[in-house]
Amino acid sequence: MDTCPTSSHCGIEGVLEAYHRSLRSVQLYGPTNFAPVVNHVARSAAEVLDGSQYFVLLIITDGVISDMAQTKEAIVNAAKLPMSIIIVGVGQAEFDGKAEGAPGG
Repeated sequence: MDTCPTSSHCGIEGVLEAYHRSLRSVQLYGPTNFAPVVNHVARSAAEVLDGSQYFVLLIITDGVISDMAQTKEAIVNAAKLPMSIIIVGVGQAEFDGKAEGAPGG
């Protein structure tokens, strides 16, 4: 959700404003797929490799990641780009990464 009307430099006030606005307009439901949004931001970051911009993707989720393998691949592919990815789990879901299908994790 890009909520910066004029630029991608919102500051913390812009992030908080976007969060509060999204709480009123977004309905949370599953599945929780992160790979598409990671890839979307990575494409934007790949277009600006001259050091003039840095991207921060903040994902606040109330659900366990449904596409863990694809999300890990997207994060690895984005590792050399000018971007950071922060995933914050809120609520009662288990966010320990054991939803991949392997025994114990």
